[in-house]
Amino acid sequence: MRTVAPSSPDVSARMSRQSSKDTGAERAVRRLLHASGYRYRVHYPVPGMNRRKIDIAFTRARLAVLIDGCFWHGCPEHATSPKANAEWWQRKLDRNMERDRETNAHLRSQGWTVLRFWEHESPTTVVRQVATAVEREQAGRVQQPRQGRRR
Repeated sequence: MRTVAPSSPDVSARMSRQSSKDTGAERAVRRLLHASGYRYRVHYPVPGMNRRKIDIAFTRARLAVLIDGCFWHGCPEHATSPKANAEWWQRKLDRNMERDRETNAHLRSQGWTVLRFWEHESPTTVVRQVATAVEREQAGRVQQPRQGRRR
């Protein structure tokens, strides 16, 4: 994607401050999960896909939790369309959403369960759904008995 000059210095400064990880929504969900006794990996690499990360990964349960920003990922309730450099932004945001679909499909093909949430969703509601999914995935795994050495 070609570089486009920002429409103003204010826009440039504002966009450079946008966090791509450890957003307030992610931290709120992680805080509640941890307080509930859940342990997880943060910014876990998507297996087999360079430069893509899972926001919160429960590796044993193979559960990927992604918390998407409304602007960057095209929330149907809150997404906005910038007026300056509109064509460039539309291509960029469309590509973000396409990348989300590719990541979902790849993770599912690898046996992962994918949960995506919007940043505006209640952290308590998100945690409730994540906890249910973790418990379901863990219960679904059949524990293999350990085999001792035969002599």
